[in-house]
Amino acid sequence: MRFVEKKDKNNNTISELDSSTSEGQGPQEVLPKDEAEDLRQALAAKTEEAQATQDKYLRLAAEFENFKKLSLKEQREHTRFATESILKELLPIVDNLERAIRSAADSPAGNGLIQGVELTLKQFQETLAKFGIKPIASVGQPFDPACHQAVTRVESATAADNTVVEEFQKGYRLHDRVLRAAMVSVATSPAERQGTASAET
Repeated sequence: MRFVEKKDKNNNTISELDSSTSEGQGPQEVLPKDEAEDLRQALAAKTEEAQATQDKYLRLAAEFENFKKLSLKEQREHTRFATESILKELLPIVDNLERAIRSAADSPAGNGLIQGVELTLKQFQETLAKFGIKPIASVGQPFDPACHQAVTRVESATAADNTVVEEFQKGYRLHDRVLRAAMVSVATSPAERQGTASAET
């Protein structure tokens, strides 16, 4: 009899646990109406902000593309007309050459042509100097392979060895850069020539 009572007591305990568990399970927690509305408004604001950022990015991308196209166009124009200023300076020289030719035709002696060409050459040299183009000193200078191109070597008893004694074509510098090397003849001492010949034999 006592065993049965103990069993009933255990059954009641389990029932109580089941009822307490079922009571704990209720409907899920629902946000208050005001809080839900605030969240919807915050979401709408963030969505609008993201859309505005996207639109701003698209505008900037379009502006950058237009800027790039404009820069390329300006670069092409600059490359095409980069020599415009120097060409304007050369036109008066062409005019002087034409005048010299007309003067030579009117003067059988040809003195007018020589004077006209000399004047034109001087003007041309001044124009080149204005744009940073200057001749390279050659005759009497030590041979420098950076700005001289040796065409021949000649024996000389008066000029120092490895010195430029003759210039066949003038060289020029553009600022500090060699625009064209001078074509020159370089002196060599007779003793060096004899030593070279002995070595070859």
